[in-house]
Amino acid sequence: MSLKPERSGRSGVALATVAGLALMAGAFSLRGLAHAEEPGRRLPEAAVTAKEIGLRTATLAGGCFWGVQGVFQHVRGVRQAVSGYAGGDAADARYSAVSTGGTGHAEAVRVTYDPAVIRYDELLRIFFSVALDPTQVNRQGPDSGPQYRSAIFPADAEQAAVAKAYIAQLDAVHAYAKPIATRIEPGATFYPAEGYHQDFMASHPNHPYIAANDAPKLRDLQALFPERTTPEPTLVGGRPPA
Repeated sequence: MSLKPERSGRSGVALATVAGLALMAGAFSLRGLAHAEEPGRRLPEAAVTAKEIGLRTATLAGGCFWGVQGVFQHVRGVRQAVSGYAGGDAADARYSAVSTGGTGHAEAVRVTYDPAVIRYDELLRIFFSVALDPTQVNRQGPDSGPQYRSAIFPADAEQAAVAKAYIAQLDAVHAYAKPIATRIEPGATFYPAEGYHQDFMASHPNHPYIAANDAPKLRDLQALFPERTTPEPTLVGGRPPA
C-alpha cells in the first residue's frame, strides 16, 4: 500500500477520504520502521566538477517526484523544477501507466539551473545529501517499484562523467553504510507530469504523505545547506501557493 492516494487526471485533484488518510498515516508508521531511509547528511564536494555555460537542465529521479521537486524548488540558482517521467516511451508518460511499474519510466524531476550560481555537481551533492536515500533499490520509503528507482538521466557525456565520478567518490569514502544504487541512464527523454502533480509539496504542505516523507527533506536542505537555500519556492505555476 502506498501512501500516495489515487489521483484523477480529469479533476486535477488528489482524491482521498478522511478515513483513507488515517489509514495511510497508520501504514506509514508501520512501513517506515521496516524501510527507514538514511538520514540527510552534508556530503563532500565533488572532486570532478562541471564546466557549463548558460542555462542547463538536470533530470533526477529519487522516488516520489513531489519531494524531489519540492527540494529543488528551494535551491538557489534553480530557475524551474518540473515533475515528470523519464526512462520510457512517450505513449506511457502518464501517471495511470507509470504507476503500474511496467513502463520503464521513473518519476523524475527536470531541474533548470544557472551554472553561474550552482553547478551540476553541486546539484548532485544536494540530491544525494537530502533528496533521497540512494542505497535503496527500486523503492524510496513507503513507495516500491521500478518507477520509484534512484536514477540520473544525464543530458550529455559531461553530466554522465560527473555523475559517475561523484558516485564513485562517495562510495570510496563510505558516505553511506551501503553502496549507492543510483543508476545512470543516458539518452532518456523527459515528459512533464500532469498539472495536478506540479508544485504539490508547496501547495499541500499538510498532506499526510508530504508531512511524513518530504517535509523532512526540506528541513534537511535548510539545515545542511543554508547558503544554498531560498526561503520561497520557485514554482512551475509562477505564483505563490494559495
